[in-house]
Amino acid sequence: MSRRTMGIVMNGVTGRMGYRQHLVRSVLALREQGGLPLDDGTLLWPEPILVGRDDSKLKELAVRHGLEHWTTSLDEALAHPLAEVYFDAQITRAREQAIRAAIEAGKHVYTEKPTAESLGAALELARLARKAGVCNGAVQDKLFLPGLLKLKRLIDGGFFGRVLSVRGEFGYWVFEGDWQEAQRPSWNYRAEDGGGVILDMFPHWRYVLDGLFGEVRSVYAHTATHIPERVDEQGNGYPATADDAAYGVFELDGGITAQINSSWAVRVDRDELVEFQVDGTEGSAVAGLRNCRVQHRSLTPKPVWNPDLPVTESFRDHWQQVPDNGEFDNGFKVQWEMFLRHVATGAAYRWDLLEGAKGVQLAELGLRSAREGRRLDVPALEI
Repeated sequence: MSRRTMGIVMNGVTGRMGYRQHLVRSVLALREQGGLPLDDGTLLWPEPILVGRDDSKLKELAVRHGLEHWTTSLDEALAHPLAEVYFDAQITRAREQAIRAAIEAGKHVYTEKPTAESLGAALELARLARKAGVCNGAVQDKLFLPGLLKLKRLIDGGFFGRVLSVRGEFGYWVFEGDWQEAQRPSWNYRAEDGGGVILDMFPHWRYVLDGLFGEVRSVYAHTATHIPERVDEQGNGYPATADDAAYGVFELDGGITAQINSSWAVRVDRDELVEFQVDGTEGSAVAGLRNCRVQHRSLTPKPVWNPDLPVTESFRDHWQQVPDNGEFDNGFKVQWEMFLRHVATGAAYRWDLLEGAKGVQLAELGLRSAREGRRLDVPALEI
């Protein structure tokens, strides 16, 4: 079997998501399994080229994982003779300039979300990539999670009949940083640094809703900054200028209504940190990151509202778990494999920078809706 080495410039992997999900559980996991086999018998070997601002952190990561290449110069990384792909997991405000540089250098681009801070910038990146003829993709990992794959199986099998509504609950309590250290970086709570739950999560909800149920046609959003003061990584207090909760209502193709609450100021009373309930004429389902349970029309109980008597029926007992019926790999790794095959062989790949721009569009419209207090249409995008 012949082997092809593909250098991947990885920017921002000293951060939590970039390190855990993209470097360790995706690219390094591919190396641990011996590489990525292609249809023509070639074995693709990903070679990370780490780039970032802190030389000591990059060196420590390289030594820990036996990697040869790291630098604090993006230009140097892009000029590396092995470099074919540029990947970005930096903070949002630094992303656009780096992706532009990668496209100008003729590199294929794969990036975390949001792809830019504004819709105009996101669309321009998509145009530049198309004009340069480089492969490009945006991370849309939740589509490849076991729970949503099971949900997709139900949709494709006609389980729901006509889908009526989708209700999503996402979030958890992020500690303020005073008496317990915050589990998210402080920039997430500063609007001037690209923070905010809408900018972080509405791009996710866009591809989930579009990909599973129907194109988003309108949005109404209400935002809040429930925790106005937080403490940063150095122990200094700072004002939280970004939204830490967003309550959205979306109209989808086919008359489907979706409601999704996103909050970093909520305590969890559900099985998983994100759950989607889908109700249809023939059945309902509740899907999380890994699990999915269903209730068919024939098993639906017939409750009667009576606040004067205690509830005697266990409603959860009427739901059934959807079996795995297969093995599920890490969702990030699955999409990495698809993108690398796209680069290496030209295999079909639909989650490009234009799809990423749709997420930025929904976030931008969501913030505007919250400011203006009204529902906004979501126009189709073209480049």
